[in-house]
Amino acid sequence: MHLSLRFIAPLGLALALIAYAVVPLVDRLTLQWFVQDLDRRAALITNTMQERLADLVREHSRPKVARFFDSIVRDERVYALGFCNPAGELSYSTRNYPREVKCTSVPAPVEQNRVVQLKHGPLHVAVNKIEADGETIGTMIIAHDMSFVQRRSDDTKRYVFYVFAAIAAVVALITVIIAELSWRGWVAGIKALISGEALRRSPEGLRRTSRELRPIARDLQALVRDLEVERSTRDESQTAWGPDALRRILREDLLGDEVLIVSNREPYIHVHGKNNAIEIQRPASGLVTALEPVMRACSGTWIAHGAGSADRETVDAHDRIMVPPEHPAYRIRRVWLSREEERGYYYGFANEGLWPLCHIAHTRPVFRSEDWEHYKTVNQRFAEVVVAEARTKDPIVLVQDYHFALLPRMVREHLPNATIITFWHIPWPNPEAFGILPWREEVLEGLLGSSILGFHTQFHCNNFFDTVDRFLEARVDRETFTISYGGEPTEVRRYPISIEWPPAALARQLPPSECARVVREALGIGPAVRLGVGVDRLDYTKGILERFMAVERLLELEPAWVGRFCFVQIAAPSRASIDEYQLLDTKVRELAKRINVRFGSAGYDPIVLKIEHYDADQVYELYRAADLCYVSSLHDGMNLVAKEFVASRDDEQAVLILSQFTGAAREMPEALIVNPYDIDQSAAALHLALSMQTAEQRARMRSMRNRVQEFNVYRWAGRMLLDAARMRHRRRVLASGGNARERAAGS
Repeated sequence: MHLSLRFIAPLGLALALIAYAVVPLVDRLTLQWFVQDLDRRAALITNTMQERLADLVREHSRPKVARFFDSIVRDERVYALGFCNPAGELSYSTRNYPREVKCTSVPAPVEQNRVVQLKHGPLHVAVNKIEADGETIGTMIIAHDMSFVQRRSDDTKRYVFYVFAAIAAVVALITVIIAELSWRGWVAGIKALISGEALRRSPEGLRRTSRELRPIARDLQALVRDLEVERSTRDESQTAWGPDALRRILREDLLGDEVLIVSNREPYIHVHGKNNAIEIQRPASGLVTALEPVMRACSGTWIAHGAGSADRETVDAHDRIMVPPEHPAYRIRRVWLSREEERGYYYGFANEGLWPLCHIAHTRPVFRSEDWEHYKTVNQRFAEVVVAEARTKDPIVLVQDYHFALLPRMVREHLPNATIITFWHIPWPNPEAFGILPWREEVLEGLLGSSILGFHTQFHCNNFFDTVDRFLEARVDRETFTISYGGEPTEVRRYPISIEWPPAALARQLPPSECARVVREALGIGPAVRLGVGVDRLDYTKGILERFMAVERLLELEPAWVGRFCFVQIAAPSRASIDEYQLLDTKVRELAKRINVRFGSAGYDPIVLKIEHYDADQVYELYRAADLCYVSSLHDGMNLVAKEFVASRDDEQAVLILSQFTGAAREMPEALIVNPYDIDQSAAALHLALSMQTAEQRARMRSMRNRVQEFNVYRWAGRMLLDAARMRHRRRVLASGGNARERAAGS
């Protein structure tokens, strides 16, 4: 009934408004029609009585004229008659002739018809000439009673009301019936979706679903697929996503198919240390943090640029090395680049061009044709290495990030049956921003050589759809999330990246209270000083300057925290050969120094800046010692520091302050979400974090930890691998069907 009223009430209101507007129009039209009828009737009466009246006027017989007029006014509609002589004087009239109608008001010899309002009602006054022998002897005034018009107008209004009421009733009845039938159909369709009748993976199951419910059906299909994946990747003890789940996917869904990863950065770097001894470094990279656990679980080959000073000394004759050193599980295949190639491909086009182009951080991108040539050359070389390392004709190739936008199409040309999954770790800009790239079509064509193209958020997926729609002649299907361009379709999917759970570094950590003691002793601050932490690469997209300004503003607005709050910033050096990064290094150091001079004292600096590399154990120790972590990225794809900090806090204490411009903000709304450009808001968030009660900290942290645990890096990789398995299975089924048809045709 409530659903029906939603249709009926607006319909009734609309019809009432229409009727309100129509009734005055009907009144005017009715009056016009009757006036026209009375004009014609008066002319007819005048013509009929003209000859007789002319004779009587010439006789000057007033009694005869009176009787003649009386015989005419017996008509129920004729109210009065009057005759005016050529001088404009009323010569003859009936007894009830209205005094308000005078001969002088009629401009003879011109005819004039009008409606006169009298006390007893309206009169229609018609004036017509009386002629005899071609000479006008006077004018005839005929007054008709128009009270009957009012009665008929009232009847018309009543009839209009009845008509609209009838229309409203009929339309309302039809609407209610259709709404009821549609509602029953929708309910039945939803029940079918929920029960699984319409959620079969075959196209027929989706086609049988009503058109209106197909978008819901697709979403539910994706949800069911995730639940099936979840169920299939859990053993009898209901363990969560982990290395065993990925191995099971490789064994059961991918049938042990070969997996290769391509990235610019390698997970282990060999460098010359003290006394020329070879040391191993783990780069501070979100990409490495996410993918290294996956490769440990899946084995295979990781193809990367060998940038370490001792990398060449540690590989075999085929430029390969098994890692991790303590428990070798997969191999790295290193690719060597000249200084010119690295400068043009990596520092030039990738990081002075694509990086600022995709990150809206107010840094102008730089595009040089020589950088573009190096970028193409390096992508081609990596593609050749992929082909050389592939032991089968249809490997699974995981291409990582913006350094290899051209590589998917290049690999596709040599390995057409390969399943190429490209994951874009940084944001994808809107078409207007991307449109400034001189080689935009080539970059898009390269990426569309992928079987699957992944982004962190649906927003970035939508931006990519819009970009392709703007610049390429491709078929963009937003319902199935596919783009068809020059071959097999590319699926564009959302895969929010995460970290391993539990983090390996966490097993080697002391309890949070001990970490806090150790860190405070190392920093030379007392136990009463609250500790904040930031961990980033030294990059202009990370908002380090804005973070320091928020700390400064906090100390201005809340001077009680001076001497009682210290913020430790770990900033790993990055891309130091690029001018923008050199300038940022200078600005960060100067701002930290200025704030420390302004608010510091003997033995106390409000900001402790460490521009150096920290290994995972040192970072996690700092996480566990801190009272808050501030992630202030100005634009970020995901940002794994936020998830690492949450994963480190098994005591369910401390507060995460998170920029709204990170992908992580969409997954962890329990953090204090801020606009890092709003310095006052960020300072208020710092104060709130430092003042937050233990119970609230625990509630927020517990919720975020549950989400990071559930949606960990193994689930991220597992979803991509399962989508690859589905795609490969479909291709094999179609290929076997085609072969069967060929054999049947040949026989």
